[in-house]
Amino acid sequence: MSHYYRLVVSCPDQVGIVARVSGFIAQQGGSITEASQHSDLQTGRFFMRYEILADSLGMSVDTLRSAFEPIAQEFSMQWALMDTQKRRRVILMVSRESHCLVDLLYRWQAGELDCDIAGVISNHEDMRSIAEWYGIPYHHVPVDPNNKEESFTQVQELIDNARADCIVLARYMQILPPSLCERYAGQVINIHHSFLPSFAGAKPYHQAYERGVKLIGATCHYVTEELDAGPIIEQDIHRVSHCHTPTDLVRFGRDVEKAVLARGLRWHLEDRVLIHGNKTVVFS
Repeated sequence: MSHYYRLVVSCPDQVGIVARVSGFIAQQGGSITEASQHSDLQTGRFFMRYEILADSLGMSVDTLRSAFEPIAQEFSMQWALMDTQKRRRVILMVSRESHCLVDLLYRWQAGELDCDIAGVISNHEDMRSIAEWYGIPYHHVPVDPNNKEESFTQVQELIDNARADCIVLARYMQILPPSLCERYAGQVINIHHSFLPSFAGAKPYHQAYERGVKLIGATCHYVTEELDAGPIIEQDIHRVSHCHTPTDLVRFGRDVEKAVLARGLRWHLEDRVLIHGNKTVVFS
């Protein structure tokens, strides 16, 4: 794989940002292989993502950061410069449904996800054999309804010890406490069906069947303290009809969930998602 530096920028919009940044990279001898920009006209905010061929620069990512700092200050940028040779470390969290976990592990093994899977955390033992078949450490952390704080203290320790850059709730059916949401803000990705809030609680697909829905969907989003209301990364749907049974709806739902979660995680790992308030800019 080619070696790239990725520059992502968010700043107040004004004339000349693209010219200034592109000119700077050209002055360093850098070759821009991918460029994306977006101006939010309502908020006056500008967003940018560049991929730069690292070998064309002849300098380390730290040296490039130092050289770029004056431009970042000039335009009041929130920015980051990543080296693709430094692979992200991902923790997967799961309960008893396997479809998202199995899909992500397969894609990871197939090379579709550029990351290291540092471990799987679960509140049940059901998925241990799957994780261990892939050679991934499996951590069973039961969640006591009467003492959740102790359980999530252990979860936090496992994440910190794994030096995780990203946490994926691959159908993990526990609500993360506000302390974890705040500590890992912008790093925790979740997937859920899109029937909320209409069909909350047990058996949402059966509820949807009884209502005669015609669309099944899934939403991948960042986790915040407000349940299932964080910035949305990706969504998709599957059409259904009167011919389909509740079992069909569950099957279609699983297909949509795992595909949407995989796309959302891949875009996150590729630095294509920029959080803007409670929304995202996704250079997909």
